[in-house]
Parts: sequence; C-alpha cells; structure tokens
Amino acid sequence: MTSKQISFFLCLSLLILAGCRSSKQTGTTTETETRRSDKEIFTLVEEQAFRFKTLTARLNVDLNLSGNQMSSRVDFKMLRDSAFQLSVQPFLGIEIFRIEIGRDSIKVLDRMNKRYVAENYAALKGQTPIEFNFYNLQALFTNRLFVPGEQEISPKHYKRFDYVQQEQGTKTEMRVEDLLKLLYTFTADGEGKLLSTRIDEPRSQYTLQWNYADFRLAGNEKSFPMKMDVHLHKTGDALARISLYFSRVQNDVPVKMDFSIPSKYQRISWQQIMRALIPKKEVK
Repeated sequence: MTSKQISFFLCLSLLILAGCRSSKQTGTTTETETRRSDKEIFTLVEEQAFRFKTLTARLNVDLNLSGNQMSSRVDFKMLRDSAFQLSVQPFLGIEIFRIEIGRDSIKVLDRMNKRYVAENYAALKGQTPIEFNFYNLQALFTNRLFVPGEQEISPKHYKRFDYVQQEQGTKTEMRVEDLLKLLYTFTADGEGKLLSTRIDEPRSQYTLQWNYADFRLAGNEKSFPMKMDVHLHKTGDALARISLYFSRVQNDVPVKMDFSIPSKYQRISWQQIMRALIPKKEVK
C-alpha cells in the first residue's frame, strides 16, 4: 500500500466524520402494518436501538473514491459518549494508521510516513462539506436515531420530527432540520429498525447517505446492521463510497483507548492532507 493510498483512506474516514456470540439474522417487516401515531413510531425506533457502554468489532472496509479502490481490515472500538478508534491494518495485522475521534477533536497516526494530525473540530469548520458533531457521528456508526446537535435523545424530542408513513406503515421517514438548514431524513421499517440516514446540505448540494443492512442479533441480543454503505454525492454525482462489513461485534466489554504519539513524528494539518489528496478544483 502506497502512502497516497493511506492518506486517501484517511481522508474519507475523517470526512464521514466509521461478535463472539453466534449471529442470528433478522429481517425487515414486509407484512402490512396499521398506521401508528408519531409518538408510537418514535418510541418504537428508540426501543429497537442497540444499547452499549462500550463497543468493539472487526471490520472489512471497501473504499471507492474518484475511481480509486482499496480494501482493508479495521479494528474498531468505542467508549460511548467519549471517543472511538479505528486501527487500519491492510495486511498481516500490521497497523498502518490509527484514527481517534473524540468529543472535541480528531487525531490520526500515519505510521508509514511517521506523521500525525491532531485537530479540534473548531479548526476544521468549513473544511468538510457536511459538518456534524461527535454524538451525531457516534449515532451513525451504531445505527441510532439522533437529534442534530444534541448529545442525547429523549421522549420529548419526538415532536422535533416530521413523520411520513409509507407502504401501509411498513416504512416511515422521520425528518428534521438543524440550525444550519441541513435536512436529516431517517428511514425506519415497521419493526422500528433504522434502515438509513440521509443528510442533505442544500446550499452546496452535498448529500451523505448512510444505509444499514444484514441485521443480526449481536452483543446484548439487539439487532445490529452487519453491513453499512456510505455514499457522498454532490449535485447528484458520486464523490465517494465506503462499505463497512462488521463481524465480532461485542458490547460492554473492557476497552482501553491508547493514542501515544512518538516524539519523532511530524505534525501536519488537515488542510495539508486535503491538498495532497483532492484535486485542486475540489479544495476551497
């Protein structure tokens, strides 16, 4: 793997700022359901949410960015409401780089090139097409409903959403806008499983689509999507796609977060990586 490929994988991983028990597959609802009230839909989706204090998993990742493709194994671990790490190991279990996304900052170790990135979210404002906070990103990786900009979701939040029931109640869209006029659309099936999250940025015409599939019982015997597909579009054109295939999903096991930076590593900025990776016409 070349250093350009590593930076390329890193950039998308940050931009979309993504079990030991036997798995039992669960399906989506296909039978006709009676129409539910908005509050009943909201409550059902929350009841189906995957519960965890810590989460660990093995991922196989397929990445396509501007026609370039690559795959890698990734070890994933999360401490809820605190931080999560992705250890990218493209071959022989050797870590090439490590990403840590916390509540206030992003850190990256590029072991091949002996360099690192450490940026606060405030410093990244305006440098990514779609902005959202740590808690929103945590929800995307764990198939959970969220209110834009909020740390927690509670029963009172059901009034924040507009509800559109489809196909005799077997699917429902839940829509909400944030203060910046980004539109969030959550689609759930008749059982309350979240099937997708879509974020539309109307001014720059960016769209982030996060789809969930292959639901299986994992961890605490709640349904968890073993496949996630993430698409980034601008004005309808595909900019990037990443597919995440989960295995070995465990919740509430001890998790140790380590992110020590070797003294000889050179610090670089997010903007330096963006300039090295993305064509000049895309860099603003």
